[in-house]
Amino acid sequence: MRVYLAGQITGLTFGQATDWRQYAKTLFPSSVEVLSPLRAKDFLLDKGTIKSGAYDEHVLATAKGIVTRDRFDTRTSDVLLMNLMGMETNSIGCMIELGWADAWRVPVVLIAEEGNPHREHAMVHEIVSYITESVEQAAEVACAVLGAHALEGWQERELDRAIEALPRA
Repeated sequence: MRVYLAGQITGLTFGQATDWRQYAKTLFPSSVEVLSPLRAKDFLLDKGTIKSGAYDEHVLATAKGIVTRDRFDTRTSDVLLMNLMGMETNSIGCMIELGWADAWRVPVVLIAEEGNPHREHAMVHEIVSYITESVEQAAEVACAVLGAHALEGWQERELDRAIEALPRA
């Protein structure tokens, strides 16, 4: 089972673009492969704000490399989890991935707050399968869509987190 993590990259630093993705990955059981469009792109750490366009010195970051892998990841995933929280401008890349997901009937779990321009757009609203307002809720919905084996251990992890959060005597 595969989940592809779509979301803003342009205009963010590598850390800003990967932090939520690394966290989201921890919310899924090991039976789910979680894919980031930034995997194997650690060279972007030194670039500051990531620009729209390609970094032609790296084959995975050429325009063709970006489109090829992102399209493949969208087509071969069982769920697309798209985080658009806090975005005030449109993400062309995310909207293209949303179109690919729709064409291949990949269910889409959207994370976007009330009033987000993406969430409010009629076409986006009709294409996305589920709308959530947190990474945790989106991961829970994605696991439910994936089926029972995706949920194995999920409740136990939630209990472990709750126990860890308890004050120590």
